[in-house]
Amino acid sequence: MAQLVTPPVVQPSRPLGTGFATRRITLGEIEACHVSTFQKIWSSSDKKGVAFYKPVDIPPGYFILGHHCECNTDCLQGWVVVTKDANENKELGGSASLPPLVKPVDYSLVWSSESEKDKKGGNGFFWWPNAPQGYKALGYLVTNGPEKPSLEELRCVRSDLTGVSKTGNNIWNKKDGTSSFQVWSTIPDPEKQANGVFAGTFFCTTNSESGISELPVACLINANSIPIGMPSLDDVHSIIGKYGPTVFFHPKETYLPSSVPWFFENGALLYKKGSFTPDPIAEDGSNLPQGGSADGEYWIDLPSNSAKAKIVRRGDLESAEAYVHVKSALGGTFTDIVMWVFYPFNGPGTLAFFGLVFIPLGRIGEHIGDWEHVTLRVNNFTGELWAIYFSQHSGGQWIEAGDLEYVEGSKKAVVYSAKSGHANFPRAGLVLQGCGKLGVGIANSSKKSAYFLDTSKKYKIVAAEYLKGMENCENVTEPAWLNYGRKWGPEIEYASSNLVGCVKLPSEVSGEDGPTGPKWKSSWYGDEKVKDVF
Repeated sequence: MAQLVTPPVVQPSRPLGTGFATRRITLGEIEACHVSTFQKIWSSSDKKGVAFYKPVDIPPGYFILGHHCECNTDCLQGWVVVTKDANENKELGGSASLPPLVKPVDYSLVWSSESEKDKKGGNGFFWWPNAPQGYKALGYLVTNGPEKPSLEELRCVRSDLTGVSKTGNNIWNKKDGTSSFQVWSTIPDPEKQANGVFAGTFFCTTNSESGISELPVACLINANSIPIGMPSLDDVHSIIGKYGPTVFFHPKETYLPSSVPWFFENGALLYKKGSFTPDPIAEDGSNLPQGGSADGEYWIDLPSNSAKAKIVRRGDLESAEAYVHVKSALGGTFTDIVMWVFYPFNGPGTLAFFGLVFIPLGRIGEHIGDWEHVTLRVNNFTGELWAIYFSQHSGGQWIEAGDLEYVEGSKKAVVYSAKSGHANFPRAGLVLQGCGKLGVGIANSSKKSAYFLDTSKKYKIVAAEYLKGMENCENVTEPAWLNYGRKWGPEIEYASSNLVGCVKLPSEVSGEDGPTGPKWKSSWYGDEKVKDVF
């Protein structure tokens, strides 16, 4: 008997908004529905086991695009998108002469476990749907017998309604002598299209090569110019109230965050190239030059009075708040709530040897003005938190909701800010940056303390461009300082120490100008930059 598996509720439900969190989103000619109830079809019996699932309890009129795969545990948290023709009860017009969804013409067997010695779990057979001309398949089917699946079980999608997928996590590698079978999750390729939609299916191949230029598995795209299903402003406040993380600072942190107005009020100065007289900055930043780039024409610096500059460097936790940018992700089926935190000063680095010896690096790593952020990725089908991105210097990492640490009694994640450098981590401890794998690197030390910022309560929404296209929706007014495109700190010059010769330093540690503001980061309009910097 196949086992019916229902993912546990990791996050609480929230009130439904208009089109948001209704489990159904129209993508143009296709209507997509979120399904999280599965029937297990087959699982491997090796140490790193995986299981393959068929979505069940599908609403009438909807069809699956493929099966789902996860590591074989008791805590299944996955989901898939099922689809139907959004125009099935309407007259087709314009260029929509072909239906958006059709049956495959046949299936091809990709791999089976028949040759495996261990038969405890039975056999698994992996089938690729052969799509008609002008259509693409978005996933594979798995059976526990050699008979081909029914053609009625799955639908292929018209090519112009699909985008390019790329591999996500490598879920399973099965090697037996010279043969190999590999399974990956699939995600839309943000470099190919900005409106790709996550379908929850997987990719598999017998190709032993690690690099695959282009997947045969396509993804859905959202054909709407204005995404349907995005949260209203009231929805966003509700989401932040439920999921806004708490950022904990190291008990020995010297350089805490502050609000931007506090930084300006307390003497921050605007310098212009060729002028020796800086200008005080208005509390709201209204006298900052708008737009521009990091061209060296303008920059912000600390107060000229050294005593006051010392105070400003330390920040002001009482005034600190998260500055929130809300944007659509994965074709408008997710919402990214980007929470930026400003620090007046980024402290010097420390070189660590095997976590036992710590050597201060003088001024190396210092710069004025530091912007760090975490991003909450919320599922627009359900309104639940899906993952959080932790910015870490020039890169960062996504952590799924089920793997986060939460504030006790809530669904508000815990974020650990590293001492001096303010990189964000999902767990407390020591992370080495540079040659960390050799036991030597720049120390990123984090620990829970009485110093924290609760972003669920202390935040300000500063940008949400998509709201301009939504009916009966209140728009967000962007503060003047957000549109200042120059540096938030001057160039810092200092000699590198011989002690760090063996460590590959990122630019912000080895010395550079102050940073640009949030709106000039590559992730403002695109996806988060995930880079292994440790």
